[in-house]
Amino acid sequence: MFWNEAVETLDRPELQKLQLQRLHETLERAYTVSFHKEQFDQAGVTPASLKSLDDLTRFPFTKKSHLRDNYPFGLFAEPTSKLVRLHASSGTRGKPTVVGYTRQDIDNWAEVCARSIMCAGGQPGDMLHIAYGYGLFTGGLGIHYGAEKLGACVVPASGGNTPRQVMLLQDFKAVGLACTPSYALNIADQMRELKFTPQDFNLKYGIFGAEPWTEEIRAKIEQELGLRALDIYGLSEVMGPGVSMECEQKQGLHVWEDHFLPEIVDPNSGEPLAEGETGELVFTSLTKEAFPVVRYRTGDLCALYYEKCPCGRTHARMSKLKGRIDDMFIVRGVNVFPSEIERVLLDFEELAPHYQIILNRPEHLDVVTVLTEVNYNFYAKTIGFALMDNNHPSIRDLSSKIRLKLNQALGVSIEVQVTAPRTIARSEGKAVRVVDNRPR
Repeated sequence: MFWNEAVETLDRPELQKLQLQRLHETLERAYTVSFHKEQFDQAGVTPASLKSLDDLTRFPFTKKSHLRDNYPFGLFAEPTSKLVRLHASSGTRGKPTVVGYTRQDIDNWAEVCARSIMCAGGQPGDMLHIAYGYGLFTGGLGIHYGAEKLGACVVPASGGNTPRQVMLLQDFKAVGLACTPSYALNIADQMRELKFTPQDFNLKYGIFGAEPWTEEIRAKIEQELGLRALDIYGLSEVMGPGVSMECEQKQGLHVWEDHFLPEIVDPNSGEPLAEGETGELVFTSLTKEAFPVVRYRTGDLCALYYEKCPCGRTHARMSKLKGRIDDMFIVRGVNVFPSEIERVLLDFEELAPHYQIILNRPEHLDVVTVLTEVNYNFYAKTIGFALMDNNHPSIRDLSSKIRLKLNQALGVSIEVQVTAPRTIARSEGKAVRVVDNRPR
C-alpha cells in the first residue's frame, strides 16, 4: 500500500528532474546563510554552478561540528519569528545541535512519516503506540504527526514506565509499536516477567529506529513480540525520523528522494562511491525552509541501491546501517564495530539480546570486555539462582565459547563477562552499547 503512490513510484528521470529543480531552490536558500555563502565562495561555487545533479559533488560538505560552531541559530535560513518549532540533540559532547522548522517543514515531515508508517503496513484507523521520547528529541513528535496525518489513532506513551507501557499495549490493543529496537526488547522482557505471551497482544508491525540494529536483533524482536519488525531512519539535522523507511519486503530502506538527496562517500577521502559500495551516508535536503542542509555528513555507514523495489517504489534504498564511524574502535590495529560483536552474541541461544562493550586502557594497550547476560531459561535450568558466578563450570564453558567465536569473527582477542539476567541497565531510549573508560 502507498500513501502517495504518484510520488513514491515516479520514474527515475521524472524524479531526478524534480530533484534538480528543488536542489536549485535549496542552494539558493542556503546561500542566504552566511556560513554556507562563505563555504560556497571558498569552494568557488554558487547556486548557478549547479547544472546537473552530478554537479553537487563540487559543493562543500557540512559537518556536525559546523552545527555546534554556529550554535544556536547560525545556520537558520529563516528568523525564529517565522518558526513553529525547535528541536535539539542531547548535547552530551558539548553544545547541542539545534534545528528549526517552519509550518511547511512540519507539514513535509508529517508527509514523509505518513508514507513511512504505511510503508511498514500501517493503515488509517490503526492504533499506533509511540514509545519514542517526546520533547527536544525528534523521535516521538515526528512519528506522532505522521500517524495523525495518515489517520491513525496515536497512543503518545513516550518512553519509560515499561510496566505501564505493557498494560496500555494489552488494554488498547495497538496494532503498531514505534520505539527504539533496544526499548522493544525491554518491553519484551517486561511482558515475559508479567507472564504474557505475544498472543495476549494485538501487535502486527513495529517501526524501530534511532540506533543501528542487526538482523539478529530483528529476529529476536519478531519472535518475542509477535510482530513484523521494520527499520526507520532519520536524524534531526536532516529532518527527524522518516528520512527513509523499510517496506515489508525488507530489502533496504526507501529514501524519500523528493525531499532528501542521498550520496555515499569514502569516509576518509570524501570521494563518491558507486552503487552498492559501503561508505558514509551524506544528505542534502530538498524542501527544508528553516534549516537547509547541503551535503551533510551523517557519520552513518551503509550502501545505496537504485533498482526498483518489488513493492513498486522507485526511490533509492539504503542498506541497514553497518554502524557509525564514531562507534568504531580499534583493537590492536583491527577495526571493530559493535554490530559485529552483536551478531556473534546473538548466535548463542543461552544469551539474552542485551550487552555492553567496555573499553579500558590500563597501560598502553586497549582492553575490550564484552558484558552480556544469560537468558532466564539458561539461568534457571542450568545454573540456579544462587550459583551465578564466572567460576561456575557452565559459565566458564559459555564464556570460552563466546571468546573463541569473537576471535574467529573479528581476528582479535576480546574479554567476555557473562552475567545474570537484567544485570545490564535497560534502555528507555537509545541503548548505551559502548562504554569508553579510556583516558582522553
